Amino acid sequence: MASSKKRQNEGYAGDPKRSSGERSETERSEGAPAEGVPESPSPPDPEVPEKARRRRYTAEYKLRVLQEADACRESGEIGALLRREGIYSSHLITWRRQRDEGALSGLKPKKRGRKAKEQNPLARQLAAVERENRRLKKRLEEAEIIIEFQKKVAEVLGIPLKKEENEGSE
Repeated sequence: MASSKKRQNEGYAGDPKRSSGERSETERSEGAPAEGVPESPSPPDPEVPEKARRRRYTAEYKLRVLQEADACRESGEIGALLRREGIYSSHLITWRRQRDEGALSGLKPKKRGRKAKEQNPLARQLAAVERENRRLKKRLEEAEIIIEFQKKVAEVLGIPLKKEENEGSE
């Protein structure tokens, strides 16, 4: 036991003697990076975006790519064009069909989703009249309640009320 402790303190016989300023290989790698040596780039972010974004192509871009594709005569040129632009051959097929059907109008972006229902021009006016009708009915009910209350108060107090001609016909 004593000999192993002695070896730890003194080092092995084959170990070179180090001065106080020298560091071992492991000590150097654990410390700060040496001057002039660039730091390694940080690893890419592994986080996946929440939702992939759909690419949108303008009509001008589609026409330009179609013109370039139509100008390709050599074998492999269209493949190089597709790789350079990052598109698929199915895009060219669709875009050619759109161009043939309606030139630029077929290449304009189309609004996605359900079509808006065509509204009756009188629907807004009808809704406003119905709201006004409900409001006036509510005011009429309140006024009738107040009139009934006034009649009962007059009857209790013994105040004679004038009878209107219209009231008897109801």
